[in-house]
Amino acid sequence: MKINALLSGLLLSLTIVSGSTAVFAQDDEEVRGAFLTTRPKASSKPKAGPAQKPNRRRPKPTVSKTPSTGSDASTKVETTEPAQPVGKAISSRMGLGLTLFMRDSNGMAVRTDPTSEFKKGDRVRVLLETNADGYLYIFNTTNGGEPVMIYPDPELDEAGNYIQAHVPFEIPASTAAEERLRWFVFDQNAGTERLHFVFTREPLSGVPMEDDLITFCKDNNTKCPWRPAPDLWSQIQAEVKQPAQVTKPQGAGKNQTEVESQAATRGIGLNRDDPEPSLIMLTTSTDKKVLVATLDLIHIAVAGKTE
Repeated sequence: MKINALLSGLLLSLTIVSGSTAVFAQDDEEVRGAFLTTRPKASSKPKAGPAQKPNRRRPKPTVSKTPSTGSDASTKVETTEPAQPVGKAISSRMGLGLTLFMRDSNGMAVRTDPTSEFKKGDRVRVLLETNADGYLYIFNTTNGGEPVMIYPDPELDEAGNYIQAHVPFEIPASTAAEERLRWFVFDQNAGTERLHFVFTREPLSGVPMEDDLITFCKDNNTKCPWRPAPDLWSQIQAEVKQPAQVTKPQGAGKNQTEVESQAATRGIGLNRDDPEPSLIMLTTSTDKKVLVATLDLIHIAVAGKTE
């Protein structure tokens, strides 16, 4: 799993920001309410069973056929219509929920305060939830260096990145074949990693995904992971500086619930009475089509120990 290899080995303090203009909401409940009311009301969920891999590819367009009039009755005219949204109603403000989980000594995933500091050997995973159908891109920079795209990835989800409203997405995936691929693992290497979570209503122009990304990486192996052009990266950085409301982290110390685990691994939507994300970010503008959230992962040396 490339993202695990790329980001393994970080001892960090972690913050979620949206540039210098990001502020914690004065009323956390108001922001959480705006995000959670777009979840459906409580309803029955599928019973526990084998994990099923969620489909991350774009919904296929529907094709309608109109019989022709005239002597050739077999002739038909096909028109392509936009696919109906798979998720729930789109909120007027784009929202992204994030929960950081850490692996405890028993192998359980436990909610962790994002401002915590971690040590060598600690393992963490991120659970993401959006309030609308859209596309999720994850870029990584190391020590302020050049960005690389770690999601979508040709080896994950068939290079798809389509996310349904309130159907959580975890990275790395808890369903990976090997334990070492299910977590970001921290080693002794110091440095600063920044993850950029880019949530969009429509695919980013000029960014390969699905079959295009698979083909690109197959034909240009030395150029993968894919890297965005400077002009596109400048646009993303500009979005980082846009005002956004961010709630304060909550729920640290609680185990990941069975509901959260099944939802992420089986593509099941969360209800209003299900556990809330630890952090929630909302755009302040109702006409925004892009939301960028960043996580700073800072590896610091442990006092009294040689790294």
